[in-house]
Amino acid sequence: MCHITVISLATRHRATRGSPDWNPTLHDDTERLVVRASENIEQFGYRQELRRGVGLTDLVSYGLAFMVPIAPFAIFGLVYSRSGGMPVLAYLVGMIALLFTAASYAQMVKAFPLSGSVYNYAGRGIAPPVGFMTGWMVLLDYILVPCLLYLVASMAMHDIVPDVPVWAWLIVFVAVNTGINLRGIRMTVRLTRMMIGFELLVLGLFLLVGVWALLQGKGHGFSLSPLFNLETFSWPVMFAAVSVAVLSFIGFDGISMLVEESTGGSAQVGRAMRVALVLAGVLFITQVWVASLLVPDPNGLLTQDSGTAFYDAAAVAGGEWLRNVTLTATALSWGVANTMVAQVAVSRLLYAMARDRQLPSFLAKVSVRHSVPANAIMLVSLLSVGIGLWMSGRPDGVDLLTSLINMGAMAAFIVLHVSVIVHYALRHGSDRLWSHLVAPLIGMGILVFVVINANVLAQMVGLVWLGAGAVALAVLYAMGRRPALDGMPSEAGRR
Repeated sequence: MCHITVISLATRHRATRGSPDWNPTLHDDTERLVVRASENIEQFGYRQELRRGVGLTDLVSYGLAFMVPIAPFAIFGLVYSRSGGMPVLAYLVGMIALLFTAASYAQMVKAFPLSGSVYNYAGRGIAPPVGFMTGWMVLLDYILVPCLLYLVASMAMHDIVPDVPVWAWLIVFVAVNTGINLRGIRMTVRLTRMMIGFELLVLGLFLLVGVWALLQGKGHGFSLSPLFNLETFSWPVMFAAVSVAVLSFIGFDGISMLVEESTGGSAQVGRAMRVALVLAGVLFITQVWVASLLVPDPNGLLTQDSGTAFYDAAAVAGGEWLRNVTLTATALSWGVANTMVAQVAVSRLLYAMARDRQLPSFLAKVSVRHSVPANAIMLVSLLSVGIGLWMSGRPDGVDLLTSLINMGAMAAFIVLHVSVIVHYALRHGSDRLWSHLVAPLIGMGILVFVVINANVLAQMVGLVWLGAGAVALAVLYAMGRRPALDGMPSEAGRR
């Protein structure tokens, strides 16, 4: 299949040679790039089945859409209350911690440029059974992320249009995104860019009106307390808040799922992850700082999250119209843009594990027409509807899903750092101490502290899910399907 891709490009190259817009250097570089990327896939025993057509800007847009530039709108109150009124510090610490994680992703995607992300990195960097367990843990994150997003968006739309029940909105959002993703990755990327523009427009409007309101004497005036308040600060409190704030960042890692569809391969993916993470961090910090200075009852918010804290701050700044604008933007960005790319990421993970015979083989089927894992996309859609409808009937549905998602992601990120150390420093004796030993240790240490200070329920569910994964692994062994990954060249880690 990879040879067909290259031949197709070469044919198109010849067919357009006479065009006045033809650029021989550009076309030759494109061909060499695709050939090189295809060879990277072939050395691991796979065919190039997914279509390469995603550039750097597309990857950054995808990552931003997954994280959602206005993600703090929905969880601002929870982060504010858990951080002791220092949400800016919580987001800053979260960004710094995940920059170390992004660096480890860049190292591992360079060694193993395959869909499946941390599942492949742990499996090939440490051992296949570890890869299975890591993939199992990150599935907790990736499967539940779309459910949470659909639920939050549906609840927001129900507030705007009360006559339509939450479950109906949820089904509409799932159906729209499934139809888009089944059409192919290019369709997803184009709509992602449009949604990013919409979200940035709403965010710019909030910041403009919010800063103007502060200058007019509304709110509490400019203060550094959202960044640091000695009276309420403690590291356990802060890391408990970080464990919630990182929910806004989860999704930058989804960029690595598209390495087999990236025109620039692993180097482009690593760069896109860092750019997207920094851009999102700056946007998050700016908006929560302004919102913190506008909340109508900061002392009350410290004791209990109202669930509408950000929209209340928007109302203080501009009135009910701005509250409704930010509420609608949350519904559309979480219900369409974010869920659309989340569905892409989890379907690629299911596809990668299925083609290695560690999940049912029907999940590895790729649509011939659109070059997407169609069965995996459909399964994610059905799970999103089922779990979303179940959680919509629980009063603690949003909080429960949030806790579960973060624990799966943190566990997978910790194993990612271990993979870098084992694969590069121990197995291949790398002398790049910062990249392959020190930085992963720092990133791992921060994340371990976050997990220790996380919600107790999240810790318990994480352990239960880990136990279920161990049972699933034992079943694979009993069936004679011991996790194994072919095509693990010894030279992969020395580049």
